[in-house]
Amino acid sequence: MTKEKLYTKIMALIDERIETAQMAIASAKESRDSETKSSVGDKYETGRTLMQQEVEKNRVQLHKAEMLKTELENIDVKKKFDKVEFGSLVSDGINLYFIATALGKIDVDGKSCFCISLASPIGKALHNKSVGDKVTFMGRTIEVVEIE
Repeated sequence: MTKEKLYTKIMALIDERIETAQMAIASAKESRDSETKSSVGDKYETGRTLMQQEVEKNRVQLHKAEMLKTELENIDVKKKFDKVEFGSLVSDGINLYFIATALGKIDVDGKSCFCISLASPIGKALHNKSVGDKVTFMGRTIEVVEIE
């Protein structure tokens, strides 16, 4: 797995999140705006309020995804690192860690990589480490074997 392929997959996942949020907003707005006023005014107002809440919830999700994309666009996938920092791909010989944002496990070309942030416990443990450095995380010793 190359950092470029991993990055491309992550950006595609984020674009998918953005598109999903945009479609959900449009759908909720349409539902809200097409809600017809019935003789029971409370039902009409409740339906509109629920749809507006759905719109707001999806706007928050959209904003988070757009912020994430903006943050990840700052990564230079061709840059080589001497120490673990934002944008580096780290191998401990068993697992791969992409130090960027907390997206969990991503599979590319049949291999798995854990996308983690520097703020996560393992991200903090690995931060500024070099090849050959060892850290203990959850009772397990992790040696930095390669940084890309």
